[in-house]
Amino acid sequence: MIGRLKGTLVHTDLPAHLIVDVSGVGYEVEVPSSVFSELPEVNQSVTLVIHHLVREDASILYGFRSYPQRELFRTLLKVNGIGAKSALAVLSTMTSAEFSQVIQEQNVTAICKVPGIGKKTAQRLIIEMKDKVDVDAITAADPQSAPQASQFGKNAEAESALQALGFKPQEAGTMVKKVAKDDMSVEDIIRTCLQMRGQS
Repeated sequence: MIGRLKGTLVHTDLPAHLIVDVSGVGYEVEVPSSVFSELPEVNQSVTLVIHHLVREDASILYGFRSYPQRELFRTLLKVNGIGAKSALAVLSTMTSAEFSQVIQEQNVTAICKVPGIGKKTAQRLIIEMKDKVDVDAITAADPQSAPQASQFGKNAEAESALQALGFKPQEAGTMVKKVAKDDMSVEDIIRTCLQMRGQS
């Protein structure tokens, strides 16, 4: 089994597919969009932590920037109804720490922001993963993912509240993203959005 690749990035293709050349052998790897956006330029060196999925009809490599990120992917795969595509979507939408945070907060709205995951699947994720993710451990092991964790949860909560007040989902998401700052509470975000709407 392949657990890590270090080689030359020779090809990238959206949505999140790449080829890494290791000693003349080109390995096709699928990655979350969050990893894709951090890739070096083509023909530069790249190192990826790999989850090697072997099926009867395929052998697929999934690449991540850290071992905690790969571990979260593997944990997601154990949840009933979550396949590799959905697990990649989770890691493309939020960092490991953000996901851990929303699970601990049981924030269904935030999880529903992941493409392809509805309310029932989000609720199942919370139930099955609330005892499997450790915010402090993931943050300590993957500190780059930590700063936005609580902000992600606050934004999702504010969006949900605004929708309940009559905002359309896209409008709520756009306004929250525009006004939210790290030092603002959920109430502050909601109040500012309402003020902005009243001025428009």
